[in-house]
Amino acid sequence: MTAIGFAAWITTGRMTTMVDNPSTFHHRLIEQPRLTGLTLAPDGTRLVASVQRLGHEGSRYVSELWEVDPAGERESRPVAGSVQGDRAPEFAGTLLLLSDRESHDSPGASVWALSENGEAERIAHHPGGVTAFTAAARSATLAYSAALLPGTVDARTHGDLLQQRRRSAVSAVLHETTPTRADGVDLGPGEPHTFLLHPDAPPVDAGGQGLAGGGDMALSPDATVVAYTRAPTGSAPDTNTVVIADAATGGERHALSRPGHQYYRPVFTADGTRLICQRQREETYDSEWRVTLVAFDPVTGEETDLLPDFDNWPWPGRAIPSPIPGDATVWFTGDERGHCPIFRLDPDGTVTRLTASGAYTSLCVTPDAATLYALRSTLDSPPQAVRLDAATADQHPVSLRPLGDLGTLPGTLTEVHTTGDDGFALRGWLVLPEGARAEHPAPLLVAVHGGPQGSWSGWPWQWNPWPFAARGYAVLLPDPALSSGYGQRMQERGRGRYGGRPYSDVIALTDAALDRADLDATRTALAGFSFGGYLANRTATLTDRFRALVSHAGMWNLEAFQGDTDMHSYFRKIYGDPRTMRERYDADSPHLGVANLTTPTLIVHGGKDYRVPVGQSLALHHDLQRQGVPAKFLYFPEESHGVEAPHHLGLLYETALNFLDHHVLGAQWRRPPLL
Repeated sequence: MTAIGFAAWITTGRMTTMVDNPSTFHHRLIEQPRLTGLTLAPDGTRLVASVQRLGHEGSRYVSELWEVDPAGERESRPVAGSVQGDRAPEFAGTLLLLSDRESHDSPGASVWALSENGEAERIAHHPGGVTAFTAAARSATLAYSAALLPGTVDARTHGDLLQQRRRSAVSAVLHETTPTRADGVDLGPGEPHTFLLHPDAPPVDAGGQGLAGGGDMALSPDATVVAYTRAPTGSAPDTNTVVIADAATGGERHALSRPGHQYYRPVFTADGTRLICQRQREETYDSEWRVTLVAFDPVTGEETDLLPDFDNWPWPGRAIPSPIPGDATVWFTGDERGHCPIFRLDPDGTVTRLTASGAYTSLCVTPDAATLYALRSTLDSPPQAVRLDAATADQHPVSLRPLGDLGTLPGTLTEVHTTGDDGFALRGWLVLPEGARAEHPAPLLVAVHGGPQGSWSGWPWQWNPWPFAARGYAVLLPDPALSSGYGQRMQERGRGRYGGRPYSDVIALTDAALDRADLDATRTALAGFSFGGYLANRTATLTDRFRALVSHAGMWNLEAFQGDTDMHSYFRKIYGDPRTMRERYDADSPHLGVANLTTPTLIVHGGKDYRVPVGQSLALHHDLQRQGVPAKFLYFPEESHGVEAPHHLGLLYETALNFLDHHVLGAQWRRPPLL
């Protein structure tokens, strides 16, 4: 659709009714069960969902496994014999899963088999725990990921040294290369390895995954070949390796890599003749981010791009090959203009979008390749299991019986469209609170997503718009430059300038939304998480148009950030070495505009955040205080990059809402009682 000039056009969405107690909607949100995954039995008769529910008196979520009726006729029920903490289910004749059950003598998860009548048997154990596993489709062989400490060669020697460290209360790690941290986790001292467990045989070590290895692996259907990714090290921080090894001996057959690229989520086709992976080229100083699907020949190592002409990304979910040997069909998901559809890639290269709306994850395909199951969410609907045809374009899927009921939502969902300063078509979602109209315009909160490669395409649990709508705010959810789902040009137009087009796009969409008579242009605020937090900080130094800002885990000093983030090599590729390439740092680092700070700001940060270390917010807080700007700092010592614990998430919503009410609506400040 084409916008004219900078004017906006609005499409209306569906109405919902008011919740019973809108001021506490965030409590209902936090109590809602969260569906996080699906797995389907090889014969298509059992569908198991991974669910997170409140536990430990509301202090954290616990994982559970539930049976979902594939026909959608029966209510969902807990899997027979499952216990809280069971997770990562996968079918291999019977149901396999990770669990900490019976781990008192040796902490850590094991792989368990759970029969249909609920009898449990431990299949694989490793001192310190198993972190991931996968099973062969036509064999009893298992591949699993578990660590070995330096100097150890197998589970026994690893276990002995692990016990020595525990008895000596040693937690120290001696690093000899980078990375030392990744994804909010301290790496080491053990390195994850890929092990093969064949029936009636000891485990076979197929090699190390690198300190940052995440258990990304696949087994050929006949269990003769294993493939896994080996994480990059300091010598080549932007390049990982796909290792293809003999599953019987662990011997390496191929170590496949491409400079400047990383491979993720390997999976074998049903006949074992191809290994399909995502290939990702991250943004650099001179090139934009790009993602595609590739296929390796496991015999020759030859690589083929499966989507050379696909303008969006098959990302982030794993591709699903056809279960029929010899059928080269592949299904995948990818962001597209505020949705994340399912796509079908036919053997002749034809790509068909199968879903008309919504964001899809956890794809499963039936044995005849005729039906798909998946989790579907939208910005106004939490994830639920659905069923759809495996070939028909632009469907509306059949919903299966839901787990939990959030109730009706306090408003409507619509869209805002405009154009950027370069004529590029921009869009974003707009949540309108109940009762917003020209005679009673609603205040506006602009919520900027993280990434920056991301999109408001599905249901978020953190920074969900509906608690704010329940309090009477309209919420604009913009997808600015560098967002995913808008083709490679969206990446090109934002490349290398985090504070350039992404910022101007947010402002353009804000102006477009405020052209509506039912929004109040005099009462606005902006909030953001991660990259969105950076844009909130950038906004603080460029304009005083907003009455309040919320910066959650945002970058403040880009030069300091590139040195201590766990993604230091990644960021330095984009912005350059600040000792010799200062242009982008000087253009985009918010801290250089400290003299312009005037807008009241709520800062939110976790003490264990390694992605955007807490020092960024400490410096921002200091500068706001020094400039005499009203500021509050909501600090979570035990949280990392996001806020995960449910009781902390409740405090985040309560504090942010009260802060906005005070500065945007003029209400009296209310300090949350627990703070």
